[in-house]
Amino acid sequence: MPSFDTVLEADFVEVKNAVEQVAREIGTRFDFKGSSAAIELKDKEITLFGDADFQLQQVDDVLRNKLAKRSVDLRFIDKGKVEKIGGDKVKQVLKVRNGVSTEDGKKIQQALKASKLKVQGAIQGDAVRVSGAKRDDLQAAMALIRAELKDLPLSFNNFRD
Repeated sequence: MPSFDTVLEADFVEVKNAVEQVAREIGTRFDFKGSSAAIELKDKEITLFGDADFQLQQVDDVLRNKLAKRSVDLRFIDKGKVEKIGGDKVKQVLKVRNGVSTEDGKKIQQALKASKLKVQGAIQGDAVRVSGAKRDDLQAAMALIRAELKDLPLSFNNFRD
């Protein structure tokens, strides 16, 4: 029975490269000289540091530009709130999305059921496996999922015929 997996995976190599480029640019830019502006990547979290909200926003802008140049979809990044960390310094944690959440998986399943296509969706951990009798139905399901869930940078892999 033909099937495919709907996944939500960022290219972490490109994310890491973008963070390293931002760190290098922070070290060389004149407006960041003598400040505590910094960026670091741990697991699937990017932490931005700065002296003020304005500087934090500048670091975020540089990061978004680098991610866009490295063709990483910006919808993978979830912004956290700005926290004070003593004195005038602030930090912000950005989470890199990885894996389809159960809520999003349920939305995918509901969209497939409402479409009356002859396909079934099953949540399997961080992915949603969609299976059907015909390849054409699966391709229509891919188009439907892309159209229904525009806020998620979903990709499809493991297509089996």
